[in-house]
Amino acid sequence: MKILVIEDDLEISKFLQTGLSQEGFIVDTALNGKEGLDLAIKINFDLIILDLMIPILDGISVLEALKARKNQTPVLILSAKRTTEDKVLGLRKGADDYLVKPFEFAELLARVHVLLRRRAGSLETSLLTYNDIQLDRISRKVYRQNELIALQVKEFALLDLFLVNAERVISKTYILDQVWQLNFDPQVNIVDVLVFRLRNKIDKNFSIKLIHTVRGIGYVLRQEL
Repeated sequence: MKILVIEDDLEISKFLQTGLSQEGFIVDTALNGKEGLDLAIKINFDLIILDLMIPILDGISVLEALKARKNQTPVLILSAKRTTEDKVLGLRKGADDYLVKPFEFAELLARVHVLLRRRAGSLETSLLTYNDIQLDRISRKVYRQNELIALQVKEFALLDLFLVNAERVISKTYILDQVWQLNFDPQVNIVDVLVFRLRNKIDKNFSIKLIHTVRGIGYVLRQEL
């Protein structure tokens, strides 16, 4: 799942990126409101963590712009502004939760999970399935034929991508963009290595193989007859 952190304090931004990445999330960061808004419009994030006192475009303006575009991504405000008026304003402008700085990472993480569960419940997308594979985005557990399969962070993200695009061929470039948010030569073997690792866990011990190479194009998740 993807989280966008819009925070101009570089130390806090790096702290959040590291901590959330270790919890299995894919994290993008922006150091000002304009950059953050552009990312939020361009990429479908599962959650946005937003500071209010950020340059170029402040947090309230970002909230108003998202609401005007009918963006439904949940927003957690993380701000040093602590008055009741500040909290009420943020929530009225479209935020889903408000956490005051300084904060404990454990509390922030708990609030993140609550918002993600709420969104997954409303969108009914917490459980992805195809054939005999089940992936739960909230518990971050994967099963095949009811057997629990342990995946690393990038392996989980790649399988999620395959399941969302089941039976559609996806290119290496698209995988790089969605799993790593990187833009470089898709001929590098970083994607091939990750697919190989995922195949060893998802397909190796099962008679029906689901991850297939489409030569010259990319990969596809499908049951071939």
